[in-house]
Amino acid sequence: MNKPLSPFWTLFILTGLNLFNYLDRFVLSAVLPSLQNELHISDGEAGRIVTAFMLGYFVTSPIFGYLGDRASRKWLIAAGIFVWSLGTVLTGFAASLGILLAYRVLVGLGEASYATISPSIISDTFAPSKRNNALTIFYVAIPVGAALGNILGGQIAAHYSWREAFIWAGAPGLLLALALLPFKEPARGQADGGTGADNSTNKPRARDVFQLFKLGDYLLVVLGYTAYTFALGAFGVWGPSFLHRIHNVPQDRAATFFGAVLVVAGLLGTLIGGFAATAWQKRNPAGYALTLGLSVLGAVPVAVAAFLAVNTTLAMSCLALAMFLLFLSTGPVNTLILETVPVNLRSSAMAVSIFMIHLFGDMWSSEIVGQLSDSWHDLRKAVLILPVALVVAALLWLALAVKTIQQRTTSPAATTN
Repeated sequence: MNKPLSPFWTLFILTGLNLFNYLDRFVLSAVLPSLQNELHISDGEAGRIVTAFMLGYFVTSPIFGYLGDRASRKWLIAAGIFVWSLGTVLTGFAASLGILLAYRVLVGLGEASYATISPSIISDTFAPSKRNNALTIFYVAIPVGAALGNILGGQIAAHYSWREAFIWAGAPGLLLALALLPFKEPARGQADGGTGADNSTNKPRARDVFQLFKLGDYLLVVLGYTAYTFALGAFGVWGPSFLHRIHNVPQDRAATFFGAVLVVAGLLGTLIGGFAATAWQKRNPAGYALTLGLSVLGAVPVAVAAFLAVNTTLAMSCLALAMFLLFLSTGPVNTLILETVPVNLRSSAMAVSIFMIHLFGDMWSSEIVGQLSDSWHDLRKAVLILPVALVVAALLWLALAVKTIQQRTTSPAATTN
């Protein structure tokens, strides 16, 4: 009989797998100029590569969310890791834009399974008081994996070719897909046992999933996340190219800088934001939401300064600071997604979130920036639409914070106290 993993090893393995998830995804931005040159791809078509990935990612996420609340999660995760790794390796063999787009759809399909289901396992492993910190550690893999994708992709492309970058990035996942299979997964809701009626572990029906759209707090979280993802997705794709074109930074150096900043700013931002939000939430019921709204609002003027700066050092410094501020929200936003819904709908809630943030967010943003760059013949002007999206995200999350505080002050318990 399979033995359950300890909370530590569950989090360790899932975080490690999540690192490869984002490493494989962000190799593209590091090698994009070389890929464009060899396959004769315009900026608009380059943005379409990301759109293809998002089609595979967000279209299948509701399916995996529904299955994740009903079927064996470890097998769904294993299948997802294998499929995204295979798609990454095959990307290195693409001979045309059409074939490359098909392989990126495959990568998105595999990553949808993992991203949808893994957070629910963490939620069932850690009690509410420790959950945000655990999820914060899990999502540290985003900046570290993205950074490694940029750094390794840029270095391999510089010494060999962009094709080898994809092949070497995807190959380890073909074996790592087996990592969770020997172990027993946690029971749904076990970390919330006995804390309320929402801890029902009944398998949800399709109509139960649609009830998520009636949860006001959940909708504010997801809508804000959508605007945030619109900006961050395009920023991640075009960041190295922005430095290369506007400031004449060599391609490999731009990718290395972007990767290094993702490691430092992303790692520190995710950890500081997550742990600070946990401490703030203990004193203020809107601690998570305030962390989201204020950090993103603070990133807006910094991002504008980065895009408009003429001095290369100033532009790079502002880019680093903007990324730090944006990563402060990584842990709390995912915690709020999980904690604003019933326990038996957590995988579905993550799936709906993924569907929304990509359908209305970064599925289009990279291509929109690319098309605007082609039309205006100016990448600098094109990326200035991204801070506007950040303003929208900040306002939605601050509205959630105000709503949470008002609910607390008008509740019977608050009145009694």
